Amino acid sequence: MSQWILRGLRTGIKSTRYPEHAERAMGVSPGFPVATRRTEQEARALVALCPTRALAHAGEELAVDYRRCVHCYRCARADAPMSWADDFERSAVKPGGKALDGAFERSIHILVVDAGDCGACLNEVRQLNNPYYNMHRLGFFITPTPRQADVLLVVGPVTEQMRVALEKAYAGMPGPKCVMAVGACALSGGVFGPSFTAGSGVADVIPVDVEVPGNPPPPLAILHGLLVATGRK
Repeated sequence: MSQWILRGLRTGIKSTRYPEHAERAMGVSPGFPVATRRTEQEARALVALCPTRALAHAGEELAVDYRRCVHCYRCARADAPMSWADDFERSAVKPGGKALDGAFERSIHILVVDAGDCGACLNEVRQLNNPYYNMHRLGFFITPTPRQADVLLVVGPVTEQMRVALEKAYAGMPGPKCVMAVGACALSGGVFGPSFTAGSGVADVIPVDVEVPGNPPPPLAILHGLLVATGRK
């Protein structure tokens, strides 16, 4: 036991200092494509490559819907490739949504619901509990019951088998409450929906307040989303 104490004193604190200090270790996320002005022919070719309709163009103006982007890299490997920004702070309150006020900002309990996730986004959420990210230092805690939850964090496109369970989890939460949709599948259905097994995301079933794009979003992006959900970003 004493050896572990001495080792800890020698190595010091290894947890990230985000959000007090800038952090560039984004995890597995490559960032996001950047919309730039292209020739109409190039823009049309890039739009045709995108499997989830995340790209659109009007003449030479190219636009990116980050809610749909699944990081397939097809636009990055095109003949006229798009550049990618390596930032991760893309979370935002959805129009019509609402963040929690600051009354409980240092004691926020999160209920995580896997609504048909492939495992990628859920694994990134799990990383928030490890010593490096240590979300407890910011007042975020996981709870197994909706009765104690302030934030409902949902991953996955919401399969038909999970629709009722998600509705019941949302109904069982006391107010005020906030719903976070994490990942491209939760925001738009991703590559799975809409289909005979899944819908077009969480907003088809319950109201969404905060959107966290990415496929999967890295732990820091999810942490940024939690800070947005509590009005701290």
